[in-house]
Amino acid sequence: MLGRMLEELTWVEARTAIDSGMPVVIPIGAAAKEHGPHLPLRTDATVAMALARRVAERLPVLVAPVVPFGYYPAFVRFAGSQSLSAATFTAVLRDLCEGFVAQGAGRIALINTGHSTEAPINALLSDLHSRGVARVVAAHLRFLGRAADTVLDDPRGGHADERETSVMLALDARAVRMDRLPDRATNHDTASDALPAGIARPLVLSWTHDVGAADEFSPTGAFGDATRATAYKGQKIVDAVVGDLVHGLRAAFADAPGFAPAR
Repeated sequence: MLGRMLEELTWVEARTAIDSGMPVVIPIGAAAKEHGPHLPLRTDATVAMALARRVAERLPVLVAPVVPFGYYPAFVRFAGSQSLSAATFTAVLRDLCEGFVAQGAGRIALINTGHSTEAPINALLSDLHSRGVARVVAAHLRFLGRAADTVLDDPRGGHADERETSVMLALDARAVRMDRLPDRATNHDTASDALPAGIARPLVLSWTHDVGAADEFSPTGAFGDATRATAYKGQKIVDAVVGDLVHGLRAAFADAPGFAPAR
């Protein structure tokens, strides 16, 4: 592994890693957010950490522990699902970024697995940039690895769907309750029929308020046909996402030690 996992280091080793100019990667993924009846609440946290670890296998980055709570207001009606306010979530990330900068980090990348977390993160980046706080970038999962979506049979999903279930089958198959997959017809058609006029996808959130809670659009909390998921599809998607992350980080931090493309 070219990179290091912060939680596995001593403070002396962390000091060396930061002083070497390693960019800091902060994975963001909910550890308490519903993902239908078949995926664990920790799905986003698992994915975020797995992606960050795979990036560290290819680039010399310092991977921070996952941020396990965020701004997820649409899901709180499902038992166990938790959400911070947008202000609290932003404050947590600001403190983390500024804390690493205070210790000498000059490059920070956020790997974000959520949708409703995008706007608070983007607003934070604008604030940090305007104040000249190091170089902080964000990678939003829903824009990554899309070249691999050709392996999917049902592109209409959006949450705990074929794509997300396939990824979890590739990363942690034992955590997927295959015997509890939502019925495709009920899950897909009912969710689509319940959409308010003008909303094109089952789950659409505003970045300032919640358009509709997840259980208003799907009683299972899932959107899409998870019955088509396979570990093979998931591995293809993970590989594509990691490839996009590595490419993007090389471009963003081209001057970081060890980031120059191999000749």
